[in-house]
Amino acid sequence: MSGRAFVFGDNIDTDVMAPGYLMKLPPEELASHCLSAIDPDFARTVQPGDFVVGGQSFGIGSSREQAAVSLKLLGVKAVIARSFARIFWRNAINLGLVCITLDEARHIAADDRLSLDLQVGTLFNHTQDTRYSFAPLPGHLTGMIADGGLIPHLKKRLAAKGEHA
Repeated sequence: MSGRAFVFGDNIDTDVMAPGYLMKLPPEELASHCLSAIDPDFARTVQPGDFVVGGQSFGIGSSREQAAVSLKLLGVKAVIARSFARIFWRNAINLGLVCITLDEARHIAADDRLSLDLQVGTLFNHTQDTRYSFAPLPGHLTGMIADGGLIPHLKKRLAAKGEHA
């Protein structure tokens, strides 16, 4: 997977990804407001396959899974950050959105071209000609992500056993 980097700082709150006052909107419309408090053009300019890069404590705040849903609906391929709020990380993975913890995320600049190899555990910054290594996600999580998240993964497993989801 490869795309462009959209870089944000530390402590990106779920409320800026899915503003509370807009929670009654349909998911696609809510996504059009994702991160607008920080970058008003983000939802309009992000392309499928692009990356969100954060600092420390990405996804702090409420447990609303709409934050991860909004990023996924916009086509974000992965979130790379120095650290994540645990509930955001779990929500994202359950929805099939890749989250990679990488201390070197602080060296990635806006608009850098990145490619990610989940199997090997490498992030290559084409703009800076730099390769970073990270601990690959466990196989059961990469399988779940490949299936589109927890629910599609469970449905696939149940179907393979001849059971109904």
